Amino acid sequence: MALNNTYDARLQQETAVGAGVQILLLALLGSAIGLGPAGWLTGLAFVFATWAVLSRALHRSRLSSFGPANRVTLGRTTLVGGVTALVADSFEGAPPVTLLAALTAVALLLDGVDGKVARRTGTSSALGARFDMEVDAFLILVLSVYVSTQLGAWVLLIGGMRYAFVAAARVAPWLNAPLPPSFARKTVAAIQGVCLLVAGARLLPSPMNLAIVLLAVGSLVWSFGRDVLWLWRSSRTVAGRAVTGQAVAEPMVLELATR
Repeated sequence: MALNNTYDARLQQETAVGAGVQILLLALLGSAIGLGPAGWLTGLAFVFATWAVLSRALHRSRLSSFGPANRVTLGRTTLVGGVTALVADSFEGAPPVTLLAALTAVALLLDGVDGKVARRTGTSSALGARFDMEVDAFLILVLSVYVSTQLGAWVLLIGGMRYAFVAAARVAPWLNAPLPPSFARKTVAAIQGVCLLVAGARLLPSPMNLAIVLLAVGSLVWSFGRDVLWLWRSSRTVAGRAVTGQAVAEPMVLELATR
């Protein structure tokens, strides 16, 4: 019991350090560009929410170590917090586009690093995968909010689709079934951040930015639609087997593993 408490205390120290680094980044942004009230409040809210959610998740996970991969993800989270503060601040005046794009670019480049670190160090975990996914999803949401101020509210579809899917799964539990690995799904997910970064950087003419974001939306709708259709068909297969009295669990595991 004492050992578990020691591990838990160390994990909480990691999250506290992460929160401190995020506040330090906000202070640096404030001194560099004069971060306004909206930026500060949003950034601090992000820090507190991240610390609270991650601390609770770590306590429930019973991990013995935070792990190098989660440290990389926590570093990305710090950058996402900076991007969030800058986007919130942009509603009060002209945003520092170069700085915002730089923070976003580094966060996107580090996206694949934590997974590689986890595999090489043998520290992969369900919590780490979920942590990584939530950071990615929130960054895309924030970027879609930023780009929507230029191209229209329809861009929010990019950032909101994943959260809409999660909400729909509460009503339709068959959407919670595990999906088979898909290179296409990973590619589409990566494209979203890149397209939003390019459009948000404002380096290209507006018609080109519009075309790029439309490509992102189209690919995302296709990816989600394909997955939803696969999950629906799988749920019908399971229901059919249950009605006919056939074994359900083992065949479904095989099907998920071989698709």
